Amino acid sequence: MASLPPDFQQLKQDQLTPFLHDEIAVPDELQANVLITTVDKIYNWSRRSSMWPLLFGLACCAIEMIATAASRYDLARFGMEVMRPSPRQSDLMIVSGTVTKKMVPAIVRIYNQMAEPRYVLSMGACATGGGPFKEGYNVVSGIDKYIPVDVYVPGCPPTPEALIYGLLKMHEKVDRQSVTSVPWYRKDTSQFVPVPRLGPDVFDPRQVDLIKDTTLKAAAATTAAAANGASAGATEHARGPAQLSDKAIARMEEAKRRWREKKGLPE
Repeated sequence: MASLPPDFQQLKQDQLTPFLHDEIAVPDELQANVLITTVDKIYNWSRRSSMWPLLFGLACCAIEMIATAASRYDLARFGMEVMRPSPRQSDLMIVSGTVTKKMVPAIVRIYNQMAEPRYVLSMGACATGGGPFKEGYNVVSGIDKYIPVDVYVPGCPPTPEALIYGLLKMHEKVDRQSVTSVPWYRKDTSQFVPVPRLGPDVFDPRQVDLIKDTTLKAAAATTAAAANGASAGATEHARGPAQLSDKAIARMEEAKRRWREKKGLPE
């Protein structure tokens, strides 16, 4: 079983801690004249009551997201009826659908263009862990490997009710934040995420040290195997694919010759 992060217990305790304004008692004779609150309460109330999602969908989960915004479920009651097409005017990214390796650089670039405070909701099994396409050649195993995710909504695809429940959980997280500890007001904290590079595979610049360490270990193991007099077959397997035999090369040339004759091409 995977071990929990070291700050898990503190995070759980923070979620159970009551608000400061809930602990202050107001005398009965002043109940109609005195209202006690905090800056965090007003600040977080205003943000969660006007959270604007980013308008983009990736696959079938986007249909459920559209249904959630339609008249039957009506996101307008949460102040979220405005789905902005520009990341500059959005503060909630709903990753709805299958995240392919070709799409990851664009998603990370859009995330970096969103202004703080910004949040990410992973909608559906594909965005969360790859879904039925997990370990496929063109699908990443979770968007949380590239950008930080605040709330996960399970399902394939999730129902509009499930998405609304995830949004309510997002509101609860916003309510627990404080202007004294949030990262976007601290100068020593950078929320920029390096954009992955798309080549034969997705390359994450944050994993340079890990890739370098793994590559050097493999090269050292190959050199050690050759120096210790390992078997020729094992050495060739470590170095790369074996060379074709003369018989195999002759069969390939004969097949090429017959194909050229069939097509009427010169030798």
